[in-house]
Amino acid sequence: MKCRCLAKTRGYSMAVMLATVPWAVNANAAIPGLTGSSFSLTAKAGHVTGGDGLSLYTWGYADAAGAGTMQYPGPTLIIAQGAIVTIDFRNELPVASSIVFPGQMGVTATAVLGTGTPGMLTLEAPAASAATTTIRYTFTADRPGTYQYHSGTRPDHQIDMGLLGVLIVRPSGFPIDQWAYNSIDTAYDREYLFLFTEMDYSYHWRTEVGLPVDTTTFWPVYWFMNGRNLPQTVDPDGVPWLPNQPYGSLVRMHPGENVLMRSVNAGRDVHPQHPHGNNHRVLARDARLLESTPGAGADLAETIFTANYVPGQTEDAIFYWTGYKLGFDIYGHAPGDPMEPFEYAPDHGKSF
Repeated sequence: MKCRCLAKTRGYSMAVMLATVPWAVNANAAIPGLTGSSFSLTAKAGHVTGGDGLSLYTWGYADAAGAGTMQYPGPTLIIAQGAIVTIDFRNELPVASSIVFPGQMGVTATAVLGTGTPGMLTLEAPAASAATTTIRYTFTADRPGTYQYHSGTRPDHQIDMGLLGVLIVRPSGFPIDQWAYNSIDTAYDREYLFLFTEMDYSYHWRTEVGLPVDTTTFWPVYWFMNGRNLPQTVDPDGVPWLPNQPYGSLVRMHPGENVLMRSVNAGRDVHPQHPHGNNHRVLARDARLLESTPGAGADLAETIFTANYVPGQTEDAIFYWTGYKLGFDIYGHAPGDPMEPFEYAPDHGKSF
């Protein structure tokens, strides 16, 4: 008998922690990841921990130039627009594997060590070939936005097993850590990443013990945000008790700040999400700014309460909140205290 174990609540709401004092402007909370244009990734096996404490056999990409630890999801790759990107890929899994980069044009794949295997989607590294085969993927990151990358070998199996990650291209010639795209309409104070995935537990234990996996049947029992289940999602990045799940998803903001939400659905389910307290303004979908003509800015941006991310979709949105007309003073002021920036004056000094 299968049960939908505790993980992400299906009608998921973004957890937001509001920091009301002291006031700080342009804190620019950064998305953790690897920056640059040259990366080395290795496909490895390991284990992640579910929110119920169960250990799950998982595959993941490791930063070979760093600690070399398999992680779920794979390292977030943060790249400047216009960069020529090279990713050297090695494979330690008992099956062939690879990487594809949806949304990137002109990707080339070359075996720079050993011999790769031509696959349906790209050149693949043979099973357990880390010491003998390196596949180099190269492309020019010519458009800013939020993208994903994942295995191009048996994606019906290997994506669920954990071979996936996010790629962020920042705009060039602009305040790249303050604008999401080449438009002031996309300016932000802080940014956060929300990567939605799920797992069918039977895929993982059958893979671990060497049994065949029938991917025509799919019954996920774990739903993840940034590779973690509740209550792990509120733990900080890089906590030692989740060595293969380095990314948290707790949002911290001050009232009046623009928070950029980069959302990615890398799974098979539709993943609903909404931030409490206010709608959010959708700027771009699938790394394409919602504009009527090039250079118009996000003039087609839409304001929504709940987003339903379909499989493969990415979305960039701005969330803004001040406590406007909430009916009490969110700062806990006494009536005679000075006003805060963006404070709604009629609620000043009112107790909860």
